[in-house]
Amino acid sequence: MEYKQFYRRKLPHIHSPGTTLFVTFRLAETIPKAVIDQWRQEKKLLEIESARMNRNNTVSPNQRADFLDFQRRWFARFEEILDAGKSGPVWLKNPEIAALVADSLKYRDGKVYDLKAFTIMSNHVHAVFAPFLNFRSLREVAGSNPLKFESEAPTLGAIMQSLKGYTAYEANKILNRNGKFWETESYDHEVRNAEELNRIIRYVLNNPVKAKLVKDWRDWPWNWLKTQT
Repeated sequence: MEYKQFYRRKLPHIHSPGTTLFVTFRLAETIPKAVIDQWRQEKKLLEIESARMNRNNTVSPNQRADFLDFQRRWFARFEEILDAGKSGPVWLKNPEIAALVADSLKYRDGKVYDLKAFTIMSNHVHAVFAPFLNFRSLREVAGSNPLKFESEAPTLGAIMQSLKGYTAYEANKILNRNGKFWETESYDHEVRNAEELNRIIRYVLNNPVKAKLVKDWRDWPWNWLKTQT
């Protein structure tokens, strides 16, 4: 399949070629609406303040730190809610569905990304991978402002659309249901260096340990770590 995706640099969810990503995606309706509304309100206020500072050329050196703090606080809160599993479905507890998601993640390894690790919990998935975008597969489109590129390899958006679309369809067949399976939005974070990569992979693999499902991450059947060769 040939992928041709246009995107503009520095827009949300657009990542530099060669970037390794920490991606979290969850089942639909696993975070209470009141919590989501609060998150959106706080995010909107932060974006309004950022836009005001940009217009007035008064960008604070702490602006990026404010966004990172916002992301970390809310990720931690969402993760706490997901680990508790008290809101929304827990369809990934079904071994057949968990295996479907695991196989789908591994199937794409070497095709659209370099998969580093993943864990599948009852209502969400953590994955670490590097999409196969590189500067040789990107070209500037003449006359575009800001710069616009065409990619022959799938972007993160295309990867997640394919992965979630296929697994949602197959999982719904297993469950004999119709309707939304995955939440549309996914959380993604750019991994900045090898030290952070190792820390994130440890976090991912120890998720079931933190949730007290197993004592050792190796005992969780839905943990996966690429073997170094």
